[in-house]
Amino acid sequence: MSYKILIVHNKYQQYGGEDSVVEAEIKLLQENGHIIELYTRDNSEIGRLSSIKLLLDAIWSRKSTLEIKEIISKVRPDIMHVHNTFPLISPSIYWAASKYNVPIVQTIHNFRLSCIQAMFLRDKKICEDCLAKSPWRGIIRKCYRESLLASMSAAAILQFHRIIGTYQRKVNAYIALNNFCKNKLVEIGLPEDKICIKPNFVSLTNKSSRNERSGNPLFVGRLSEEKGIATLVQSIKSLPNQMFDIVGDGPERYIFENITNVKMFGSINQDSVYELMQKTPFLVLPSICYESMPRTLVESFGSGAPVIASDIGALAELIEHRRTGLLFKPGSSYELTRVITWALNNSKEMEEMGINAKDVYDRNYTDSINYQMLLKIIKRVVQKARETNT
Repeated sequence: MSYKILIVHNKYQQYGGEDSVVEAEIKLLQENGHIIELYTRDNSEIGRLSSIKLLLDAIWSRKSTLEIKEIISKVRPDIMHVHNTFPLISPSIYWAASKYNVPIVQTIHNFRLSCIQAMFLRDKKICEDCLAKSPWRGIIRKCYRESLLASMSAAAILQFHRIIGTYQRKVNAYIALNNFCKNKLVEIGLPEDKICIKPNFVSLTNKSSRNERSGNPLFVGRLSEEKGIATLVQSIKSLPNQMFDIVGDGPERYIFENITNVKMFGSINQDSVYELMQKTPFLVLPSICYESMPRTLVESFGSGAPVIASDIGALAELIEHRRTGLLFKPGSSYELTRVITWALNNSKEMEEMGINAKDVYDRNYTDSINYQMLLKIIKRVVQKARETNT
């Protein structure tokens, strides 16, 4: 059975993993015969709005609400699947869809429903001070973009929609990317029976090979504090005879200056990333924040490369130590260096982990498996809504 699906996504100023996940999911649904109507707004609009206008629209966007109502009246979708509403679209669209009895599924890609900064990170350490509480601490500490006004705005959105019951009453089902993320949603008070688990996926056509792992240890991601770049750089400096491949860009790119044992690729296309993953002995994921589910992890598993990652949050759930990768103490360059050294000296064991990682990908993260999971969620939500409305 095919569905008419209204997909909603507020695009980020810098294209990232969440944007690519949305694009991949749209393509997957279209390939399987579903009719997709896409509603997006782009954060490039922010520069044209005053601070007050941006705040008011972020709390309740008249523009988004009217446009969503117009689309629903015209298209009559079976379901609305929301990815990101922050800050331009706003949660007001849930009320618009609800008025027309359109059921709503919301995929949770980060932790913004309980942390205005969305990563549970403060002073380079995990902070859960606002979990299931009023976010006033985030305002005082300027957690969002180190700005009092921006933090007040982010907190106002969250608190307003908590008070009027948007998240509790207007969303029919939430999609969490793993058990760790689901548990965080339960902790803030969302009904557990409304939360489904569906991981990210990637569509890989290339066959992985463990026979040509001639590449260097690899990092792929945004070069920013939360990704553990400082930890990674210190480890790289401790291993001067080992080359590392670094893919990505960001505010901490400068830290790699004058380091001779790195090859900086910058931002490259996905096919080029996959080529590196096919050759690397392992991917390094040294994040110091809670990750939801990095696509790079799924891509690495699909390419047959094990992952060395911080023993933190969802990463500790997604990577089975010494079976699909290795875990180390978050933020410890000493521990990361020790683990990388072990991996380089034990290639046979790492090859076995790569085979296991590919098996996990084949069983859990392919496009066909993910489609069946998503379709099951859509069917259940649509059917329940129809029964309620008849």
